[in-house]
Amino acid sequence: MEKFTQIQSAAVPLYMEDIDTDQIIPARFLKATTREGFGENLFRDWRYISNDQINKDFILNNPSYGGEILVAGHNFGCGSSREHAAWAISDYGFKVVVSSFIADIFKANALNVGLLPVQLTRPQLAIIFEHISEQADTKFKVDLEAQTFSILITDHSFSFEISKYKKDCFLKGHDDIDFLLSIKDDIESYEKNIPAFL
Repeated sequence: MEKFTQIQSAAVPLYMEDIDTDQIIPARFLKATTREGFGENLFRDWRYISNDQINKDFILNNPSYGGEILVAGHNFGCGSSREHAAWAISDYGFKVVVSSFIADIFKANALNVGLLPVQLTRPQLAIIFEHISEQADTKFKVDLEAQTFSILITDHSFSFEISKYKKDCFLKGHDDIDFLLSIKDDIESYEKNIPAFL
């Protein structure tokens, strides 16, 4: 997993609410067991019309918008627990997902692949959407150490929560296995000093 400390980027706005995992990555594309290649089918049924022509009205196909931050409406990542949804968003190139509510299972899956879920309040999300609608290339700063999401052209800076363990993993570029390997000596020392069971 790549280290994540902070990024500055524009954002892609998805104004819709209740975006579920089947909309993020349709079930017919869940044929692989590795994380690579899912980005090309991210929001497939919204990005393309029935004959596989690009849907010019969908935000990801609008060249005015880009960046490593996806800003979505309330209740993002609901529905089935497929981890492929987080894989697809990460593989497409997003490093942060922002919403006023992110489904718990999606949030856990995102954290496991290095995709940072930032949950803010509805009023804070509305401010972010407003700035993007006024200026498509509005830049934002995500500072994991400070746990803040800031709009760079304003004095708006919003705090977000993340578990201490996952924050530490992101800052060090560790997944769960990397973390265990990093404390291997401590584990071995502990095992040597516990009483043997009869």
